[in-house]
Amino acid sequence: MATVFDKTYHIPPPKSQKLFILTQIPLRILAAAVTLAATSITLTNKQTAVIYGIQIDARYSYSPALKFFAYANLIACAFAVLSLFLALILRNKAVDSTYYFYMFLHDLVMTILLMAGCAAATAVGYVGKYGDRHAGWMAVCGYFEEFCNRGTAASSLSYFGFLFYFILTVVSANRSRHFQV
Repeated sequence: MATVFDKTYHIPPPKSQKLFILTQIPLRILAAAVTLAATSITLTNKQTAVIYGIQIDARYSYSPALKFFAYANLIACAFAVLSLFLALILRNKAVDSTYYFYMFLHDLVMTILLMAGCAAATAVGYVGKYGDRHAGWMAVCGYFEEFCNRGTAASSLSYFGFLFYFILTVVSANRSRHFQV
């Protein structure tokens, strides 16, 4: 004899849930891919230059802001993969309405984390490219052009990750607003 639990969780999902899941999966794959690429570029970004006869290294690990940027992208990538597996597992099942709210919270936290990481990398990149005359910091991208170009590429990819997570947040918020939590 079938119980209420069996009937609730084995009913094929409605069309709106299928559409919701079908938008979730590609966006999560894209978010994972671009944040992984940004992490990889940042973690391998290094260059040595000779400035005024002194050999100087530039590495992401020398800047706390760039470390935060790399780790924020790594965390966002890992959670994108985990949430992708959850979306794949639950795509053919009728799920409890709190699932949508938790996905919204997850997407919101990841969006904020990526936004903070992008802001940190952008600030360091701006000072590296243009310097700051008032603080006495000179522009260094003329000496470390490859390092700066790779940093710009990683930042651009991370901004795409931010955009994908922002879209996921809006979609999840729209879906979760239909339910009482």
